[in-house]
Amino acid sequence: MKRDYYEVLGVGRSADKDEIKKAYRKLALKYHPDKNPDNKDAEEHFKEVNEAYEVLSNDDKRRRYDQFGHAGVGSSAASSGGQPGAGYGDINDIFSAFNDMFGGGGGGRRGGGSPFEDMFGGGFSGGGRRSRASAGIHGTDLKIRLKLTLEEIAKGVEKTLKIKKQIACQECGGSGSKSGKAETCQTCHGTGEVRQASKTMFGQFVNIAACPTCGGEGQVVKDRCTSCYGEGIKQGEVTVKINVPAGVQDGNYLTLRGQGNAGPRGGVSGDLIVVLEEIPHELFNRSGDDIIYDLSVGFPDLVMGTKIDVPTLEGHIKLTIPPATQPNTMLRISGKGIGHLKGGGFGDQYVRVNVFVPKDVSGKDRELLKELKKSSGICPVTSDSEHEKSIFEKAKDIFS
Repeated sequence: MKRDYYEVLGVGRSADKDEIKKAYRKLALKYHPDKNPDNKDAEEHFKEVNEAYEVLSNDDKRRRYDQFGHAGVGSSAASSGGQPGAGYGDINDIFSAFNDMFGGGGGGRRGGGSPFEDMFGGGFSGGGRRSRASAGIHGTDLKIRLKLTLEEIAKGVEKTLKIKKQIACQECGGSGSKSGKAETCQTCHGTGEVRQASKTMFGQFVNIAACPTCGGEGQVVKDRCTSCYGEGIKQGEVTVKINVPAGVQDGNYLTLRGQGNAGPRGGVSGDLIVVLEEIPHELFNRSGDDIIYDLSVGFPDLVMGTKIDVPTLEGHIKLTIPPATQPNTMLRISGKGIGHLKGGGFGDQYVRVNVFVPKDVSGKDRELLKELKKSSGICPVTSDSEHEKSIFEKAKDIFS
């Protein structure tokens, strides 16, 4: 089973393109075939990383993946997953990845020069510093499960749910402060990060870490709100509407951006991840976008043909059983299956015809069956002599 692409790259679902690219570069460099010759595990990791990056770096593919999981992007994600170096635009990208790994992850090169200037002109730099850390901490994603009937999956459905999650504190407006204001952190001066330089034989390296005073927020709260204790968030209940398209499968998930847990002190809310569960149907078995119904038919009706009421997801219809229908025959009812996930019609319903065999017969029914058994048109010859003759004749045909 494929791993989640965000998990592969080690980033959150709200990661921006820069974060995704940086994570990709680091992992691609780590598992690159040239760096790991004859290492099958590294080769598989490299393919997996490239496949994840191809999807998450593409806005359209990422949107479909966020909504439908791997089913939303199909096999297209693997088209370049195995090609060494996929995702590296040029040599600068590779050096940039090297800088990310050993330059403290600050991103960008000192002075905007080439990687060669960085290497031979005084070492690596941590990159340009952020003007200010974004307010608050990002809220966590919230995962819930949603059970669906086959009827709901066939057509698509809108669900209204009440969920419990972290919401912004109403008393302080989510700021965590009684006055609704926060002060600039004096340790990091609002950047949310602290830097420590060290010299090595390769040059100067800059290590960047979250500010220990403000936790990377760039701001500190002095007059804490007594309702949320300065966190800016409280447990609450909200109502959400979830539009489920037709054709989803058990295990697919929908991502509702920004509808997860609120971030502390004005931070961006996380995502709401809705994992879909298909409730087993009492009449139908699902096969992709098709459904299968098992129908038991009496022997006389199989021989002579008939019309029988059969259930569908939309109600009952008349189904014609042709004369001389054999057991396990599959009869198709066009367009009575599941709606296609990507649009363009519906699957079909198949009716598997089984012969009905009574557990017990008596009286006239038994006598009638005895009479029918005498007819070679109803019951084939099954005596031992005929059976042996049949085997002998077959053997004779083979060796003659």
